[in-house]
Amino acid sequence: MTDPSMRLASVRLAGPADRPALERLWLMFRHDMSEFDGVTPDPDGTFRSDRLHAAFTDADYAPYLLTSGAFPVGLALVRGLTGPTRVLNSFFVVRGARGTGIGLFAVQEIVAAYPGPWAVAFQQGNVSAVRFWRRVAAEIAGEAWTEELRAVPGRPDLPPDSWISFTAPAGGQD
Repeated sequence: MTDPSMRLASVRLAGPADRPALERLWLMFRHDMSEFDGVTPDPDGTFRSDRLHAAFTDADYAPYLLTSGAFPVGLALVRGLTGPTRVLNSFFVVRGARGTGIGLFAVQEIVAAYPGPWAVAFQQGNVSAVRFWRRVAAEIAGEAWTEELRAVPGRPDLPPDSWISFTAPAGGQD
Protein backbone atom coordinates (compact mmCIF):
# COMPACT_ATOMS: atom_id res chain seq x y z
CA MET A 1 0.00 0.00 0.00
CA THR A 2 1.81 3.06 -1.27
CA ASP A 3 -0.88 5.74 -0.93
CA PRO A 4 0.07 7.80 2.17
CA SER A 5 -3.61 8.12 3.17
CA MET A 6 -3.76 4.34 3.50
CA ARG A 7 -1.21 4.26 6.35
CA LEU A 8 -4.06 4.97 8.75
CA ALA A 9 -6.59 2.62 7.13
CA SER A 10 -7.82 -0.38 9.02
CA VAL A 11 -10.44 -3.05 8.62
CA ARG A 12 -11.66 -4.94 11.62
CA LEU A 13 -14.39 -7.26 12.70
CA ALA A 14 -16.98 -5.04 14.33
CA GLY A 15 -18.05 -5.63 17.91
CA PRO A 16 -21.05 -4.42 19.90
CA ALA A 17 -19.37 -1.07 20.63
CA ASP A 18 -19.11 -0.46 16.86
CA ARG A 19 -22.78 -1.05 16.21
CA PRO A 20 -23.89 2.63 16.47
CA ALA A 21 -21.27 3.65 13.89
CA LEU A 22 -22.29 0.81 11.58
CA GLU A 23 -25.95 1.79 11.94
CA ARG A 24 -25.13 5.32 10.80
CA LEU A 25 -22.97 4.07 7.94
CA TRP A 26 -25.80 1.70 7.00
CA LEU A 27 -28.15 4.68 6.55
CA MET A 28 -25.65 6.28 4.17
CA PHE A 29 -25.18 3.00 2.30
CA ARG A 30 -28.93 2.46 1.90
CA HIS A 31 -29.34 6.08 0.82
CA ASP A 32 -26.75 5.54 -1.93
CA MET A 33 -28.39 2.25 -2.96
CA SER A 34 -31.84 3.85 -3.16
CA GLU A 35 -30.71 5.42 -6.43
CA PHE A 36 -30.59 1.91 -7.92
CA ASP A 37 -33.32 -0.01 -6.10
CA GLY A 38 -35.91 2.74 -5.61
CA VAL A 39 -36.30 1.94 -1.91
CA THR A 40 -37.28 4.92 0.23
CA PRO A 41 -36.91 5.30 3.99
CA ASP A 42 -39.43 3.91 6.44
CA PRO A 43 -41.78 6.43 8.12
CA ASP A 44 -39.21 6.98 10.90
CA GLY A 45 -36.55 8.02 8.35
CA THR A 46 -34.51 4.82 8.58
CA PHE A 47 -34.09 2.05 6.06
CA ARG A 48 -34.78 -1.63 6.57
CA SER A 49 -31.74 -3.02 8.38
CA ASP A 50 -32.36 -6.76 8.75
CA ARG A 51 -29.02 -7.59 7.08
CA LEU A 52 -27.16 -5.33 9.50
CA HIS A 53 -28.98 -6.89 12.44
CA ALA A 54 -28.14 -10.38 11.14
CA ALA A 55 -24.48 -9.42 10.84
CA PHE A 56 -24.38 -8.95 14.61
CA THR A 57 -26.59 -11.91 15.60
CA ASP A 58 -26.30 -14.68 12.98
CA ALA A 59 -23.30 -17.03 12.94
CA ASP A 60 -23.47 -17.05 9.13
CA TYR A 61 -22.56 -13.31 9.02
CA ALA A 62 -19.65 -11.09 10.00
CA PRO A 63 -19.77 -7.26 10.19
CA TYR A 64 -16.65 -5.23 9.42
CA LEU A 65 -15.85 -1.60 10.15
CA LEU A 66 -13.53 0.32 7.84
CA THR A 67 -11.67 3.21 9.44
CA SER A 68 -9.19 5.88 8.48
CA GLY A 69 -7.38 6.84 11.63
CA ALA A 70 -10.06 7.20 14.28
CA PHE A 71 -12.80 7.89 11.74
CA PRO A 72 -15.34 5.33 10.48
CA VAL A 73 -15.34 5.43 6.69
CA GLY A 74 -17.15 2.29 5.64
CA LEU A 75 -18.69 -1.07 6.33
CA ALA A 76 -18.72 -4.56 4.92
CA LEU A 77 -21.12 -7.38 5.72
CA VAL A 78 -20.04 -10.90 4.89
CA ARG A 79 -22.51 -13.78 4.79
CA GLY A 80 -22.13 -17.42 3.91
CA LEU A 81 -19.57 -18.14 6.61
CA THR A 82 -21.16 -21.52 7.26
CA GLY A 83 -21.54 -22.36 3.57
CA PRO A 84 -19.25 -23.14 0.68
CA THR A 85 -19.22 -19.58 -0.76
CA ARG A 86 -18.73 -16.31 1.10
CA VAL A 87 -20.82 -13.39 -0.14
CA LEU A 88 -19.82 -9.79 0.33
CA ASN A 89 -23.42 -8.94 1.11
CA SER A 90 -23.09 -5.21 1.60
CA PHE A 91 -20.09 -2.95 1.05
CA PHE A 92 -19.85 0.80 1.48
CA VAL A 93 -17.18 3.50 1.62
CA VAL A 94 -18.21 7.08 2.40
CA ARG A 95 -17.83 9.44 -0.53
CA GLY A 96 -15.05 11.44 1.12
CA ALA A 97 -12.88 8.31 1.35
CA ARG A 98 -13.58 6.91 -2.11
CA GLY A 99 -10.67 6.87 -4.50
CA THR A 100 -8.11 6.56 -1.70
CA GLY A 101 -7.62 2.81 -2.05
CA ILE A 102 -9.36 1.93 1.21
CA GLY A 103 -12.09 -0.02 -0.60
CA LEU A 104 -9.66 -2.33 -2.40
CA PHE A 105 -7.56 -2.64 0.74
CA ALA A 106 -10.63 -3.56 2.80
CA VAL A 107 -11.86 -6.21 0.37
CA GLN A 108 -8.39 -7.75 0.13
CA GLU A 109 -8.12 -7.91 3.93
CA ILE A 110 -11.58 -9.40 4.36
CA VAL A 111 -11.34 -12.07 1.68
CA ALA A 112 -7.85 -13.04 2.86
CA ALA A 113 -9.45 -13.94 6.21
CA TYR A 114 -11.75 -16.44 4.46
CA PRO A 115 -9.89 -18.20 1.62
CA GLY A 116 -12.02 -19.96 -0.93
CA PRO A 117 -14.98 -19.09 -3.17
CA TRP A 118 -16.49 -15.61 -3.02
CA ALA A 119 -19.35 -13.78 -4.73
CA VAL A 120 -20.41 -10.14 -4.77
CA ALA A 121 -23.43 -8.48 -6.37
CA PHE A 122 -23.70 -4.98 -7.76
CA GLN A 123 -25.90 -3.01 -10.11
CA GLN A 124 -24.86 -2.34 -13.71
CA GLY A 125 -26.31 1.15 -13.42
CA ASN A 126 -23.77 1.95 -10.70
CA VAL A 127 -20.87 2.68 -13.04
CA SER A 128 -18.38 3.24 -10.20
CA ALA A 129 -19.29 -0.12 -8.65
CA VAL A 130 -18.87 -1.89 -12.00
CA ARG A 131 -15.33 -0.54 -12.36
CA PHE A 132 -14.50 -1.15 -8.69
CA TRP A 133 -15.68 -4.77 -8.47
CA ARG A 134 -14.04 -5.77 -11.76
CA ARG A 135 -10.78 -4.26 -10.51
CA VAL A 136 -11.14 -6.05 -7.16
CA ALA A 137 -11.72 -9.39 -8.90
CA ALA A 138 -8.70 -8.89 -11.15
CA GLU A 139 -6.47 -7.85 -8.22
CA ILE A 140 -7.47 -10.89 -6.17
CA ALA A 141 -7.93 -13.57 -8.82
CA GLY A 142 -6.13 -12.33 -11.94
CA GLU A 143 -8.14 -13.57 -14.89
CA ALA A 144 -9.80 -16.37 -12.90
CA TRP A 145 -13.11 -14.66 -12.15
CA THR A 146 -16.54 -14.67 -13.72
CA GLU A 147 -19.40 -12.24 -14.03
CA GLU A 148 -23.04 -13.10 -14.62
CA LEU A 149 -26.45 -11.45 -14.44
CA ARG A 150 -28.99 -12.79 -11.92
CA ALA A 151 -32.54 -11.66 -11.28
CA VAL A 152 -33.10 -9.80 -8.01
CA PRO A 153 -35.23 -12.12 -5.85
CA GLY A 154 -38.70 -10.71 -5.26
CA ARG A 155 -38.02 -7.60 -7.37
CA PRO A 156 -39.08 -8.25 -10.98
CA ASP A 157 -39.27 -4.45 -11.41
CA LEU A 158 -35.48 -4.14 -11.13
CA PRO A 159 -32.84 -5.00 -13.71
CA PRO A 160 -30.80 -8.08 -12.80
CA ASP A 161 -27.79 -7.73 -10.52
CA SER A 162 -24.31 -8.46 -11.79
CA TRP A 163 -22.52 -11.11 -9.75
CA ILE A 164 -18.77 -11.49 -9.75
CA SER A 165 -17.34 -14.77 -8.48
CA PHE A 166 -13.72 -15.55 -7.68
CA THR A 167 -11.63 -17.65 -5.35
CA ALA A 168 -9.50 -16.02 -2.67
CA PRO A 169 -6.20 -17.86 -2.36
CA ALA A 170 -5.09 -19.35 0.93
CA GLY A 171 -2.31 -17.35 2.50
CA GLY A 172 -3.59 -13.92 1.36
CA GLN A 173 -2.19 -11.70 -1.35
CA ASP A 174 1.31 -11.77 -2.80
